[in-house]
Amino acid sequence: MAENKVVLITGTRKGIGYALVEHYAGRGCHVVGCSRSPFEGEFPNYRHYCLDVGDEPAVKRMFSEIRKHDGRLDVLINNAGVASMNHSLLTPIAAVNKIMETNFTGTFLFCREAARLMQLHRYGRIVNFATVAVPLKLEGEAVYAASKAAVISLTQILAREFADFGITVNAIGPTPIKTDLIRGLPPEKLDALIERQAIKRYGESRDVIQVIDFFVQPASDFVTGQVIFLGGV
Repeated sequence: MAENKVVLITGTRKGIGYALVEHYAGRGCHVVGCSRSPFEGEFPNYRHYCLDVGDEPAVKRMFSEIRKHDGRLDVLINNAGVASMNHSLLTPIAAVNKIMETNFTGTFLFCREAARLMQLHRYGRIVNFATVAVPLKLEGEAVYAASKAAVISLTQILAREFADFGITVNAIGPTPIKTDLIRGLPPEKLDALIERQAIKRYGESRDVIQVIDFFVQPASDFVTGQVIFLGGV
């Protein structure tokens, strides 16, 4: 991707989000990131906002500042997400609401506001995060998988709604990656999940970045509404 592109990444404080900041800032892009907590680290051309991705007024204020500061947005990567592994009978409604608000509502808000800004220049690339928990129908992850299944449907429909604006919308479904998202999950559950993959190893940030690089390059203007699951799921 060319230098000077404006890239917005959610959930940048750590894990994959942090790696994405390092990757795109290192390529000379103007990177904007957000998370609920302050960002630790310094990268050239990086600007950070503290907010909850499900907070509509805060999200709209951030996009207003992006419009004033940068005048455009070329790429949105909806990385922010929360997970929960629990039997449905033991899942409190507060956990359901939080997972849906972060994973689905947050993704929707950022897609909507990004498209409003991207359409001004008739160009944009949006990448959402799904999960292999959807096709694998993982027990204990009913709510998490349901939130990401909603993201997949959203991705496929927005791809059609935004196509006339020159905006593509795609999704990536990572396998388990050793980040805080899976830190609380039992090792035996993770090992069993890895065994269901064609390529039996944990994912790495580089695997995710490779696919996102493909989705966001200008030459991928005929690729939209697609979901790529990693690991041969």
